Amino acid sequence: MAKRYWLMKTEPDAFSIADLERLGVTAWEGVRNYQARNHMRDGMKLGDEVLFYHSSTKPPGVVGLARVSRESYPDPTAFDSKSKYFDPKSKPDAARWMMVDVEYVATFPATLSLEELRAVPGLQDMPLLRKGQRLSVQPVSADEYRIVKKLGMRARSR
Repeated sequence: MAKRYWLMKTEPDAFSIADLERLGVTAWEGVRNYQARNHMRDGMKLGDEVLFYHSSTKPPGVVGLARVSRESYPDPTAFDSKSKYFDPKSKPDAARWMMVDVEYVATFPATLSLEELRAVPGLQDMPLLRKGQRLSVQPVSADEYRIVKKLGMRARSR
């Protein structure tokens, strides 16, 4: 199967690219949207590349790169009644919620803002840029990934 590409959103106050760099690898837990869960469960494969996106910050944007380092498995926070991600309908023998592990790859020299992305030719069909798109895990085409990676990795002065 060909490599796939993804964008994963996180609020930097909760978990940032710096946190991922410090840890090296982390479980992407707590996703409670069925479509995002399906992307992780059915679509994400070992070695897939990820655009790491900071949301709910100024400016929101792509801040670095990650890679899928473990394919989908049950999210144990769904079974933990003390977790904010607890789901009493999810059972270990019939897990409702899944997660993947991601590993750190790189941090961009500067945030590639949502506003900047909107102005880039070739990204007009990117799901992130569609009105009303709030999904925390979403597919990205190989061309979109290549364009964003190239823009993000170059040093820019502000």
